[in-house]
Amino acid sequence: MRADASVLHLDLDAFFAAVEQRDKPSLRGKPVVVGGVGGRGVVSTASYEARRYGIRSAMSTREARARCPHAAFLSGRFHAYRDTSRAVMDLLRGVSPLVEPLSLDEAFVDLAAAGLPDVEVPTVRAFAEQLRSRVVEVTGGLTASVGIGTSKFIAKVASDLDKPDGLVVVPPGGEQELLRPMHVSVIPGVGPATVERLRRAGIHTVAELESVSVEELVRLLGRSHGTGLHAFARAEDDRAVVPERETKSVSVEGTYDVDLTDRKLMEGLLTRQAGQVAERLRKHGLSGRTVTIKVRLHDFTTLSRSSTLPSPTDRAVVIGRLARGLLAELDTSGGVRLLGVGVSGLADWIQEDLFGDDGEDDEPLPEVEAPTLRRSSWAPGMDVEHDDMGRGWVWGSGRGVVTVRFETALTEPGPVRSFPVDDPALHVWQPPAEPEPEPGEAVG
Repeated sequence: MRADASVLHLDLDAFFAAVEQRDKPSLRGKPVVVGGVGGRGVVSTASYEARRYGIRSAMSTREARARCPHAAFLSGRFHAYRDTSRAVMDLLRGVSPLVEPLSLDEAFVDLAAAGLPDVEVPTVRAFAEQLRSRVVEVTGGLTASVGIGTSKFIAKVASDLDKPDGLVVVPPGGEQELLRPMHVSVIPGVGPATVERLRRAGIHTVAELESVSVEELVRLLGRSHGTGLHAFARAEDDRAVVPERETKSVSVEGTYDVDLTDRKLMEGLLTRQAGQVAERLRKHGLSGRTVTIKVRLHDFTTLSRSSTLPSPTDRAVVIGRLARGLLAELDTSGGVRLLGVGVSGLADWIQEDLFGDDGEDDEPLPEVEAPTLRRSSWAPGMDVEHDDMGRGWVWGSGRGVVTVRFETALTEPGPVRSFPVDDPALHVWQPPAEPEPEPGEAVG
């Protein structure tokens, strides 16, 4: 445990929904739900206006529509979330060398490494207030909730106490007083199964958990989990803030306008990406041992699978074969919005006869194309551009018509117009392409 409150946890409020409200002026102050919009969809994020109707993350879209039928249900725009997250993470890394991202919308920051004159409560509070103001500036209006404490555990608990747009500093010595009345589910690693086991043992609050011996918790939950909960119940957490370590890798990924469901098409896309990765490896005189695929499902769940070779390779045929094998392990029946292939564990030498393929030519890149937007599948929330009307977003579509609201983050709420779904003047808008990265970065 630290002797001072020098660990900060920052959590962007209702992140995906807040980005949509920022970029769509007509939705500001209104209920917005981001996630799968179909009958099998799942809520990824709900704005605070939607949460008043009981809508929560992981709820089925069907139930969310029943609770708040007048909400805006949007399919999401990952490029906008990624770019906004990058701006915030760059800001955090500018104030401390020790920043540990947890996801696109949250991170730990070690204030002891931030160059503050001291880490007394008034100093860190003033620092956090200024940081929150800078988040608003770099994101174009998004807010963040911040917690500060003597450990990661306490900082994360504190950031949830005054949402949205809140700041809570837990002074040294006040940790257990804060935790004791709380439900045991506040502790990291206590999910529904553990909650039920503890409930059957008559343990509901952190105070009740604190009164149980480590031997009894080990008997109930196993050695690792039991000893961990025994420490957390006493606010004991010595985990360091570990900055994101750059993984030396070469990767290619693509995000698709239409969810992919055809397994053969996905295999073809992975094969082509494997060829592009192999080409970049050879360009830089590199090879690698670990092949990883990244799959983002229709509901924004992101999965990855890896396989490590006995020796490094830069062969497209080998990388593609492993990538397709890894895909076979995943259930993609609900639809896929992103696919990627990467190679890590880089080296500057190659085992030529890996798998005995030394005489085999690499496979030519397959002639496959991800489906472009079908004119009947304009997704709600999607960025579009009209030759005459300019930039806007899809409000809805059906019966051969797509309805667009023409506005951006920098305009007033804009007009609504409807067009035939096959109107040649209406196009999907794509953000400007980024320059090709060096090894260690992904190609979007």
